[in-house]
Amino acid sequence: MRLRELLRFSWRTSAFVVCTVGCWCCFELEHLLRGKSKRLLVVNRWVPCWANLSLRLYGVQVELHGDFVDSGKLYPSRAENGVGRIFVANHCSGMDIPILFTAVEAHVISRHDLASWPLIGRSARRIGTLFVDRQSRRSGASVLKAVDRTLELGEGVAMFPEGTAHVGDEVHEFRTGAFNAARRAGAEIIPIGLAYGDEAAYYRKEPFMTHIKRVAGIRRFRVAVEIGTPLTLEKHSAVEVKDLAHASVQKLVDRGRKRLEE
Repeated sequence: MRLRELLRFSWRTSAFVVCTVGCWCCFELEHLLRGKSKRLLVVNRWVPCWANLSLRLYGVQVELHGDFVDSGKLYPSRAENGVGRIFVANHCSGMDIPILFTAVEAHVISRHDLASWPLIGRSARRIGTLFVDRQSRRSGASVLKAVDRTLELGEGVAMFPEGTAHVGDEVHEFRTGAFNAARRAGAEIIPIGLAYGDEAAYYRKEPFMTHIKRVAGIRRFRVAVEIGTPLTLEKHSAVEVKDLAHASVQKLVDRGRKRLEE
């Protein structure tokens, strides 16, 4: 890492810690004043605030397109039937989760080791992040039960059905877990496509901190976020909807790429 990139990483990391602590304190204070019955309202106020501030610190310019976000709103977590929505997106970078937080009202499913990270882990647990060890069948079954409960409460869940991050615009094969959960709950599936304007922002097979250091060293980059038409399982099996969702996310990624190239 060159000196300029190292300095950029250092000051951004320091500012990120300050931003996270500040938003966390505001979240805890409002949560205390409003009580548990308003927990989701408080989460949906402070999590997007934290995400937007953090992304600005890291020079990430998020360009949102689709229902609700075109008018500056978050895509609601709950469908008209009162069931939470499942948001499915391609997985590209460590920036994916905060980027989704700027667009949708949803809890995310994250790697299990994040729960033990200082500051970030505790904050993630407080806002309802669901953790999964993708190498453990027991962990996978447990998180799917948590997804079922979350959807039943009318809260959204964001998932990356590819299972891991990939470089580039090709959307890899989806796993069926998200779509089986949608069938059990009667939930809408909202496809989302992410396209990154700088290849250095993609996560490669490397230690996570190596990835973050590289991303933090980028001066500025754009990310296109395209939100598509809701999918339901009324006339399709879970496998059929999985394939429809995959095709939809691929089209949205391609649309996002075109926007970045305009």
